[in-house]
Amino acid sequence: MGSAIGLRDDFDGSALRRLARLSKSANQARRLLALAQIYDGGSRSEAAKTGGVTLQIVRDWVIRFNARGPDGLLDGKAPGKSSILNDAQRRALMEIVEQGPIPAVHGVVRWRLIDLVQWLHEEFAVSLDVTTVGRELRRLGYVKLTARPRHHAQNAQVLEAFKKGFAAKLAKVKATLPKSTPIEIWFQDEARVGQKTKITRRWARRGTRPSAPKDQRTRSAYIFGAICPEQGKAAGLILPFCNTETMTLHLAEISIAVARGAHAVVLMDQAGWHMTSKLVVPENISIIALPAKCPELNPVENIWQFMRDNWLSNRVFTSHDNIVDHCCEAWNKLVDQPWHIMTIGRRKWARGS
Repeated sequence: MGSAIGLRDDFDGSALRRLARLSKSANQARRLLALAQIYDGGSRSEAAKTGGVTLQIVRDWVIRFNARGPDGLLDGKAPGKSSILNDAQRRALMEIVEQGPIPAVHGVVRWRLIDLVQWLHEEFAVSLDVTTVGRELRRLGYVKLTARPRHHAQNAQVLEAFKKGFAAKLAKVKATLPKSTPIEIWFQDEARVGQKTKITRRWARRGTRPSAPKDQRTRSAYIFGAICPEQGKAAGLILPFCNTETMTLHLAEISIAVARGAHAVVLMDQAGWHMTSKLVVPENISIIALPAKCPELNPVENIWQFMRDNWLSNRVFTSHDNIVDHCCEAWNKLVDQPWHIMTIGRRKWARGS
């Protein structure tokens, strides 16, 4: 029988006991105490009894400790079963996920795991279950994300040109203002909230079919909302309809929220009540129109989605007043969470000073 493997000489029993007291891992502490006994002159059999293991496992602990020190005695994650897909198949899976399905060919408008299972079987004769495909996608860096709205007739060149030219538009506004006037970038939009609410996803036990209330009545109200992502602030009104008068009221509300001495540049779409010459624009506000059919340039679209998903869906509104009350409550919750306004609303191409 070979001689026992010696322990590294840069530790001693008292050091290992001290590390065991500080350790947050019970298994690591137990192993440290077992090896401390060897440092103090105890036998390997006594160390195995202290650790509640066999002599072979104590030997493994010694090898791990000698190689990596105390970290070597932490529990490592098991390597698990090797992937069934090879590199070429993974690349093909990434490519088809990036491209998205062709409805006329694949019969679906978005990939589900079951669709990708079928595609892998048809393409490579590989049989996987949905759990395995989901694990492969996560390993490749994919997660389920909510898509930003995109107009079906959008001109991508116009969108990119607006982003690149925004600094020049901002400079024109600055040129009309006193020197060193702080600029706040605001985004504005309206959302209709009615009794026909959206049904969102919810957690439920696998294999069940969760339900949610769905109203068929048609009463509604409009949230006029504006956010300043860099400052994490917002200004909103709940109004019965959209026209020049209600938009004028909203601009006045935004004007109050602008910091004293600052000037707000408000980006909004080209709705008729936004662009009319009859609109009363406060002195501390300038309006820049977003290009047509480019809703993803306006982060307020994502604010609406956030509010619906969290506060305004899966419910029944009993009356118009009830709609107004819930819209007010939801908007006030948003205002109280400036970090959400910042994380949802910030855009690299839109920066004030």
